Amino acid sequence: MATNSQQTSASAAKPQTTGTLGLTGLTSNAMALIAPGAFLWLTYQIQALYGAPMAGAAMWFGIVAALLLCFATAISYAELSKLYPGAGSSYLYAEQAFLSKTHAYKFARVAKFFTGWASHLYYWVYPGCMVGVTAILSGYLLNQFWPDTFSSSYNSPLFMILFCVVFAFGVAYIAFRGVGGTTGVNAIINVVQITALLVFTVIAIGYRLQHPQGSQGYHLSNGVAVKYQVAQEVVKDDKGVPQPVMDANNKPTPQLDANNKPVLDDKGQPVFQMQMQDSQDKDGNPVLADKDGKPVTDEKLAAPFTVDYGADGAVTTDPATKISTFNYHATAASVVAPHGFNLMFIQACIAILILVGFESVTAMGEEAKNAKKDIPRAVLLSLLIQGLFCYLLEYFAANYFLHNGYTLPMAGASGAPIGDMMVIVGSWMFGSYAAGRAFMLVQAFTVFLALIGTTLSCLSTGARVTYAMGRDEEVPSHFGLLHGKTLSPYRAIWALAALSAVLGIVTVAMYLGGTTPSALDPKYHNIWYSFGIFKPETYTKLPNTLVIITLISNFGTFLLYMITCVIAMVAFKEHHLFNGFKHMFVPIFGLLANLACMLFYLVGPFTVAGMSVKEPYIALGVCALWGIYGAFYFAKSSKAKGRETILTSKPAVTALAL
Repeated sequence: MATNSQQTSASAAKPQTTGTLGLTGLTSNAMALIAPGAFLWLTYQIQALYGAPMAGAAMWFGIVAALLLCFATAISYAELSKLYPGAGSSYLYAEQAFLSKTHAYKFARVAKFFTGWASHLYYWVYPGCMVGVTAILSGYLLNQFWPDTFSSSYNSPLFMILFCVVFAFGVAYIAFRGVGGTTGVNAIINVVQITALLVFTVIAIGYRLQHPQGSQGYHLSNGVAVKYQVAQEVVKDDKGVPQPVMDANNKPTPQLDANNKPVLDDKGQPVFQMQMQDSQDKDGNPVLADKDGKPVTDEKLAAPFTVDYGADGAVTTDPATKISTFNYHATAASVVAPHGFNLMFIQACIAILILVGFESVTAMGEEAKNAKKDIPRAVLLSLLIQGLFCYLLEYFAANYFLHNGYTLPMAGASGAPIGDMMVIVGSWMFGSYAAGRAFMLVQAFTVFLALIGTTLSCLSTGARVTYAMGRDEEVPSHFGLLHGKTLSPYRAIWALAALSAVLGIVTVAMYLGGTTPSALDPKYHNIWYSFGIFKPETYTKLPNTLVIITLISNFGTFLLYMITCVIAMVAFKEHHLFNGFKHMFVPIFGLLANLACMLFYLVGPFTVAGMSVKEPYIALGVCALWGIYGAFYFAKSSKAKGRETILTSKPAVTALAL
């Protein structure tokens, strides 16, 4: 039977090393995981889609709310890293904090296990989410290189599945080899990403300023940027049957007359609105149209596409269903406005995904020259630079750019809305669609590089949390083994690689769920689309798996951050450095903010029109099962090993607070 001392000393003891990283190196490593350039590209579609048709209006302010939550949590992490500069991670902070107390020490093992188990909802699901979104990015890019084989509307399910497996195990191999991203590489990634996003930000804002109301501008036609009107044709299914527009109840939408009454044909039957799409010639180029909508081949005869930012079109209401849809911001002030408490909350619950990672630097106590001084500052600096500066600037630019040529509903239905925007602004800035496409591809390449580093960082962090629990025998002990040559926690790494591949596949399985895409063009009926493609009307009924995996990861984040705030309060309760604001007010605010976001999963679908109940409740169900299994496993394992769940005596601790 293991003694209490044996149970705790393993997790506290650490090898003595000489640190090499200063404040710049530590901050650079944390910034690389937050990766603003990559996450703008990856999450804008989720933010546009979830809570549609209105929640996207509050996207910018939702990030501000998420930032406040993260700063409160970051302060708790920073203060804990001052107290335990060599401990690293909430899992070990929990043990040290409780063991240092006169009475709370009894709950040290429960707190440590609960923190580690909750961490896995974040550190295990997050890499899988990254694998999935990278597959979606790669699937989008295939159409740019092979448009005759891969659709611009649908990513190939077969390709994404294969990509998830290869990418997950490829990144895991890098982690296994122990060469996971040096500080210099992370610094280069940061410089490249920030430079790229600043270029896009300036051009996007410039596009809006240089295209006043009613001027000629660009829009997308089947992925091609064009500044003229495009001829329309009725959408047909693969059997040639015209497709009507479906309403919220999945019924054909009738045409209405001036009195909002259904238009009837000569037989007295309702005339339905038909789905329309842009016409293409045999080479896949848009067919231009004159002012009457008739096809033309001469640009001189084509009607220009005029930009509209008018308030009348910013929010439109369907006369039949009375449902309002947010399309674009009529003014800059609208971009930064909250647009309603519930809408802001929806966006905050999604935006947490783009801000996490600042806490990763707390695990680098061994590598820091002055851990007690520099790690707390690196935690806050990384969030300040990437979150407060980069994200707020680039999200303002992306939302300010929206107009009638590229609306928020279009972004929600796209596999890469930021890529679409880059094509449009690049075509304007550099003079042609080819140049705009090249601009987008360069930006996409920087995003892909950043995703490799981000996935590597979160996979390595997740594996080390599992390794720490395996070393403490809180999970199967084989997870606590290091490889003889690479000294990496190889069992945990390969297990997480397999899980990430599976979760990545789940993420992409129905990433168009809840949308109404047009039918897949028959010319793409090849092996790459031989399965996994549903009818457009079916997608409207399906849950969105990209949102589900995001919400599961975010729930784990909220839970971990909430626990960390509690740990901070416990750690400083009887300490001579106790400060009422930093060690009580701020953690309580962080605790309540994280808890509010978690509870919004329950109430949001019933308070916000358009917010589906499917995604949050499926996510909550998965999280609940994980918690129930964790409690069962903890009780069963403790009994089998004869270990106390509630400590009866205070064990010796080898690493104490400074």
